[in-house]
Amino acid sequence: MPEPADLIITQARCFTADPANPRAEAVAVRGNRIVCVGSAEEVDAWRGPHTRVVDGQGRTLMPGFIDSHFHLLSGSIELDNIQLSDVRTLDDLAAAVHDYADRRPDRLWLAGAGLPYQILPDDQPLTRHHLDAILADRPLIVFAYDAHTAWANTQALRRAHLLQAGKVVAPNSEIVLGPDGLASGELRESGASGPILDLIPEPSAADRRTLLRQGLRQAAEWGVTSVHNMDGDAEQLMLYAALEDLDELTLRVYVPYSVKPDTPIEALAEAAALREMHRSEMVRGGCVKFFMDGVIESYTALVLDDYADRPGHRGAANFSAEHFTQLATEADRLGLQIFVHAIGDAAVRRTLDGFQAAQRANGRPLAACRHRVEHIELIHPDDLPRFAELGVIASMQPLHAPLAASGSDVWPARVGSLRWDRSFAWRSLREAGARLVFGSDWPVVSQNPLRGVHAALNREPWQAGGVAQRLTLEDTLLAYTRAAAYAEFQEDRKGQLRVGMWADLVLLSADLFATSVETLDQVKPVMTVCDGRVVYEVIR
Repeated sequence: MPEPADLIITQARCFTADPANPRAEAVAVRGNRIVCVGSAEEVDAWRGPHTRVVDGQGRTLMPGFIDSHFHLLSGSIELDNIQLSDVRTLDDLAAAVHDYADRRPDRLWLAGAGLPYQILPDDQPLTRHHLDAILADRPLIVFAYDAHTAWANTQALRRAHLLQAGKVVAPNSEIVLGPDGLASGELRESGASGPILDLIPEPSAADRRTLLRQGLRQAAEWGVTSVHNMDGDAEQLMLYAALEDLDELTLRVYVPYSVKPDTPIEALAEAAALREMHRSEMVRGGCVKFFMDGVIESYTALVLDDYADRPGHRGAANFSAEHFTQLATEADRLGLQIFVHAIGDAAVRRTLDGFQAAQRANGRPLAACRHRVEHIELIHPDDLPRFAELGVIASMQPLHAPLAASGSDVWPARVGSLRWDRSFAWRSLREAGARLVFGSDWPVVSQNPLRGVHAALNREPWQAGGVAQRLTLEDTLLAYTRAAAYAEFQEDRKGQLRVGMWADLVLLSADLFATSVETLDQVKPVMTVCDGRVVYEVIR
């Protein structure tokens, strides 16, 4: 008889993500490993006097969700800001700001996050004057949901010396001017909003940890057991390591080294050192993150053809082709995995060109690199097969895609209907042979991966006769599990319910494969297990 398991979940509908054993009805866990996957009878052999046995009641048991694009620390810190994701009108914004300001009378600087781009009728732009009418005596800045655009009141602009025209900002950033020649209040990209952020006091170390614990609790609640962080440095990695030492880290985190346009090439050695600094089963480095361009919504994404609603403008890039290729080649030589934010089709092409040049220069096997393009909101058809040819991973976020071309989302109008069929082209990429992985980009959208699953399965063309990009349930779940593990070189350790794998799993409130696609977003985790430890449960 085998040594007894610590936990058995039985009578479930297991989606294992294991091609050799795709379905099962029970799983046994001992320590932090899966020791049996099979029938209820087979797994019951691992039951001992102290084994906890959970009745799955026919619900889906699957590998824990791996979020392939996440901002753990910054998203957690943002929880302390004004929450604006439910704002739809200027009155909503005013109510949210006043409620927060009244509860924080001692806080001088006020910041909000999650604002939709269009909350005024007739496509009117939000300005400092609107914000002054809401709050004029304290500096206020509110960020769009993607954090690439912000709007500030006059107090905030004046304190940061941004009100007067002529302020020089970083490339691909813009302080939008009003008819009076002064700053309108709209600030595009971090080069414009950064001077204000520099004035806002950072939370104390104790507050950062408190907020980080809150973010971790939310992730556990949604069944997320691993994240690929999309920003980082040595300080952030050691913060996660400290929580691991305290046994408070409830998910695994892959931490990159953030590379900016002014990062010297010699600094990439620091990224390689980060890989060696801390390599546990919960926290590790070994990757670098670039921002090639901005976003479609603020016209800062780099596109091949003019924006449909702004003729003569094609956005810009943070890195020239030569500069990116130089840095990517060195990062690849050092054995670092490369993540690149690339939203516009020209940015995607420039990134692929840089990866191709790096591989030619260094001669590394394609499977050894696994470089990634993040977002890929717009792609030219000629670049679809290059992902498979170069072994490059397509990392995308289903909740970023607007549900329809009409409505308040400005994205479809920016690119125009001629490019809709190659917008958020998940299925086209997969059919072209790309390895597709999914994530949320939290805090841009909800951490809840089941909302992402719902979006991937309910995707409809934006116009009659358009290309259908919706995926199957199985392919979508694989993009959150087995494929996501591959995308961080961990496919032999997680992402599947398989004997010997880490015990990262989630039990859901229903059988996903028996749930209508229209109601998938109503399914919720009832138990989350990470590293063999129950980190969330509502089972009674």
